[in-house]
Amino acid sequence: MESSEAIRPEKMGPIVMKETWNTPGSLVTWERADNIYICRGERGGIVIVFLNDEMFRMKVFQNRIPDLTTTAAIMLESCVPHLFPVEETEEQLIFTTSTIRLILDKHSFGIKVENMTGKVIMQQNLISWSPRGASHTEYDMQSESHFYGLGEKSSFLDKRGEHYTNWNTDVFAPHLPEIEALYVTIPLLIHMHGDLSYGLFLDNTGRSDFDMRSHGVAFTIGCDTGAYDVYFINGPEMKDVVKRYTALTGRIALPPKWSIGYHQSRYSYMNQQEVLQLARTFREKKIPCDVIYLDIHYMDEYRVFTFDPVNFPEPQKMIAELAELGVRIVPIVDPGVKKDPKFKVYKEGVLDKHFCSRLEGDIFFGEVWPGISAFPDFSDSRTSEWWGDLHKYYTDLGIQGIWNDMNEPAVFNESKTMDLDVMHFNNGRPVTHEEYHNLYGMMMSKATYEGMAEHLQGERPFVLTRAGYAGIQRYAAVWTGDNRSFWEHMAMAIPMTLNMGLSGLAFAGPDIGGFAHHTSAQLLVRWTQMGVFFPYCRNHSSIGTMRQEPWSFGEEVENILREFIGLRYRWMPHLYNLFHEAEDCGLPVIRPLILEYPRDPHLTNLCDQFLLGENVLVAPVYRPDTDHRSIYLPEGCWIDYWDGAVQEGGRHILDAAPLHIMPMYVKAGTFVAEGPLKQYAQEEVEEMVTFHLYGAEARKGFEAGYTLYEDDGHSFNYRKGSYSELVVTAAGEAGCLKINWTYAYREYEPERERLRFALCYPFFQPARISGLSEISMEQLEEGQQGWGRNGKNGAIIVQVQDVSEGGQLVIEAEE
Repeated sequence: MESSEAIRPEKMGPIVMKETWNTPGSLVTWERADNIYICRGERGGIVIVFLNDEMFRMKVFQNRIPDLTTTAAIMLESCVPHLFPVEETEEQLIFTTSTIRLILDKHSFGIKVENMTGKVIMQQNLISWSPRGASHTEYDMQSESHFYGLGEKSSFLDKRGEHYTNWNTDVFAPHLPEIEALYVTIPLLIHMHGDLSYGLFLDNTGRSDFDMRSHGVAFTIGCDTGAYDVYFINGPEMKDVVKRYTALTGRIALPPKWSIGYHQSRYSYMNQQEVLQLARTFREKKIPCDVIYLDIHYMDEYRVFTFDPVNFPEPQKMIAELAELGVRIVPIVDPGVKKDPKFKVYKEGVLDKHFCSRLEGDIFFGEVWPGISAFPDFSDSRTSEWWGDLHKYYTDLGIQGIWNDMNEPAVFNESKTMDLDVMHFNNGRPVTHEEYHNLYGMMMSKATYEGMAEHLQGERPFVLTRAGYAGIQRYAAVWTGDNRSFWEHMAMAIPMTLNMGLSGLAFAGPDIGGFAHHTSAQLLVRWTQMGVFFPYCRNHSSIGTMRQEPWSFGEEVENILREFIGLRYRWMPHLYNLFHEAEDCGLPVIRPLILEYPRDPHLTNLCDQFLLGENVLVAPVYRPDTDHRSIYLPEGCWIDYWDGAVQEGGRHILDAAPLHIMPMYVKAGTFVAEGPLKQYAQEEVEEMVTFHLYGAEARKGFEAGYTLYEDDGHSFNYRKGSYSELVVTAAGEAGCLKINWTYAYREYEPERERLRFALCYPFFQPARISGLSEISMEQLEEGQQGWGRNGKNGAIIVQVQDVSEGGQLVIEAEE
């Protein structure tokens, strides 16, 4: 006897049915409600919310009024609805702000954005959705279109001709240009065409796709599940888009100064003695270092919030000894909690229902480093507070930084992550993991950051994460994951980090030297030269690979690496200034040249060199056995950092680059603040700041300016007003140069007595400086006021007292 099982549908052969995608149809009605505009069509519609004159949100809904809550990516204070005039014609609805017009076509629901001169900024032609909840839109792409952003993506700077998927994925291998999904999802696309730029941010935490490859005259954005919720961000410059996007999703919190130093890591430093000896070696060899990382082997059988009692028997004593050397420990903490009823963290998580589970209540278990593990549900604020509070274990030991890894979340199964039907409680608004996936890592880092901040009692924590979503910059630095010790990976790290910066991730960088595979002496030198100017600076290597600590390849390599790591510390005042700028206005620390020179057609896809801030050009050597490289200099006059050679911009040059030199150029008329060489960021040495002015001129019309931001470098007191801003200006006149300095704000007083000004490769010969005598370099080093000529590099060094009222220098040129 057969049962109904005999006629199961799959036994009857495939049933072919064409899936029909819907569109809103024609506009039926529209209304204004609570400062939002609801536009209903025949089969769905769009809600439009203006956030200001330059930004609006458009959310698609089908046959219902949408839920206008946002994800955790959005800063709620930036999401207040604004009203603007609306004009209705027979064919269109026209919304007008002071800078743009949004035009909705009543028949097609197409949306066009124009500037006030009628120039089309954006054209969205098609909105559609499937019966199963996927959404798709199509936008015009011009012949001169270029695309940037999208966070952590491989391949070149300009994303035209590429297709990317946003789905946070543990990718150990391979990291190749065609890899479409890595660890971090930032669904921000910046579209530049002609002299216009705008951004589109898709706030969807499930799987999404951006396709700039398939359609020739159009690009598409789609998502598999959840709402199609897009923010339009006007330029007209790319800089404007970045600033406004970071206002929407948040900017980095100014990190502790020690976290901007050089970091050393390996998978793994296996015991307490090895870690201590590593720190002592850095100090003995006079190679600056602030941080040593502990990878998973420091834990007791990979249980988070533990130390191995055999290999790390006295962690508090170890950390205290390291602190005396100026070295901090940053341990790894993964989300997987070992299934062990005797393990306190696991027991608490089960009893208090902190772990992700199925809808029916069964805890989801997956295999990671500890074996079978449970995963906290960071979508629930109750669980996030519990997890954050667990970090008291680390802060009580003297630890101020945490490394979040495997938080895509990575699981050792076929899908590499949680099952899609796992639920996230989400503070009473449950969603599946399919909908929430890309947000998991960010919410883990948020819980970590907030817990550390609570227990550090006023000290700034440092969190490093592998996975994240838009807004992760508020809580953590991001490194680019498990790269390889390949020259190609070194080269790819430049556009990857630059696009991360354009996507709000100002504190980012790759593992210096490459993580997996075996590095070489040349590769380590060239990668370190580049890496010391990246925002995040860590040397990290995998178990079973050649060691790549700075002394691993002999004396010549060690000396070069000591010089360049030291250069990062001497440039710390300037770097810290750029981090402050990133917190203040959202601009990245390192920048593609197109960001500063958007009208230069040579720069749209230039990604083997970059700018540190606005005017310092860094051109890494990224091929073996290479002692020259081509460099493009934008408009202006550029000065070789090493020898002062002057080059006119707007052209390519061929520059010598022996192993001990990485080409660097500073634009004439630029100040750079340098400090003393330190072995760690907050080493107590005699403080001094030197304002280097490159290419000064004693002629009318020459101007330069710089504002040095300073605070204590470790606490949150700067948010209470405890900081200083020292403004320095230079102005040329006929036959002289005047340098003025004044404290625009001084509620923090650095511990120093003197300031220095250095004229680096000036375009005139100084003869006299009013009120100061010419003295020797030895007398300057002894602290005397005056000025002298540095025989090593030809700079004119002026030394004055650092006084609250500031002062002026009048430097007369030789006739």
